[in-house]
Amino acid sequence: MKKIGILFGQEKTFPAAFVERVNKKAKEMNTDIIAEPVMIDKVVQGEPLKYHVIIDRISQDVPFYRAFLKNAASSGTAVINNPFWWSADEKFFNNALMTKIGVPVPKTVILPSNQLPPDTNQNSFRNLSFPLDWEGIFSYIGFPAYFKPHAGGGWKSVYKVSNPEELFKAYNETEQLVMMLQEEIKFEEYFRCYCLDRQDVWVMPYEPRNPHHLRYVKDGPPIDPAKHKMLVDVVLKINRALGYDFNTVELALRDGIPYAIDFCNPAPDAELASVGEVNFEWIVEAASNMAIRRAVNHREGLNNLTWGDFVYSSANNDPLLEGAYDESVKKKPVNKISRSRKSKSADETVKAEKKSKKTKAA
Repeated sequence: MKKIGILFGQEKTFPAAFVERVNKKAKEMNTDIIAEPVMIDKVVQGEPLKYHVIIDRISQDVPFYRAFLKNAASSGTAVINNPFWWSADEKFFNNALMTKIGVPVPKTVILPSNQLPPDTNQNSFRNLSFPLDWEGIFSYIGFPAYFKPHAGGGWKSVYKVSNPEELFKAYNETEQLVMMLQEEIKFEEYFRCYCLDRQDVWVMPYEPRNPHHLRYVKDGPPIDPAKHKMLVDVVLKINRALGYDFNTVELALRDGIPYAIDFCNPAPDAELASVGEVNFEWIVEAASNMAIRRAVNHREGLNNLTWGDFVYSSANNDPLLEGAYDESVKKKPVNKISRSRKSKSADETVKAEKKSKKTKAA
């Protein structure tokens, strides 16, 4: 029996719907897979869990869960999303990486925290110039601009500032947060896109200026097929570089060019009341298919985590971009997720696995 667990917090609709859908599909496929909410009564170092796959929806807020998931991964549990990468990643790096892979992003700078971090004093910052080159920063970014934490989400501590005075006022309120100042993209269209398993993309018209419960545009006009393909291609490029298997990407179209605005959302909103019935049905179905695929393909006792192209390239001494290093550097083959693969349903994956077992038995 292969077990799929979901680790969650205050969510009400998605976890239960996910568990129900996986179990329904597993029964229809006549396969030995079961899903349930993760239950933890003790965590012992290095001991394997009963879960082959865990969908993580809450560890970003609970450090104990993050440690639990890393321990589980060490014994072969496929944790989605990768807890090691998620711990290391943040929004400013995301933007920096996008500039290297050709995805347009707003002009962005990072700023030191307004207040000193714990256990530091002025001597801890002797490598930092005071004052900062504010004139150069303002000239590069322009106003109006957005001022937000370099890590985190949920629109916490996000400010729109129209001039230096408003920026410094907001800066004084951010205490020990490391902040980013980011160019405002005045867009004609805006989309929020689910991306699962780095192969399944669902594009949702979105209006970030509306109140939260009205941001997902319902009954909007159909998206032009060429535009839809462009959006999907950008979303896949971002997630394959970063390595997220459950993420949302927000794209703002300015003059027809998609700018990646917010694309580090590894526990994205999936509540029925928020995203609406159509979007909810898609995410439940796609997440269930992904989890079943991972359970079927689970390798007992081996590392079942996935990594993005950025880490693969570094680990294999293989430049991420053509011409990123001297051409004399010999490239080594990298075992990357195929960019040309087509999405498989959970049913197709199970059938392929059963066929493989019969072949081996013969």
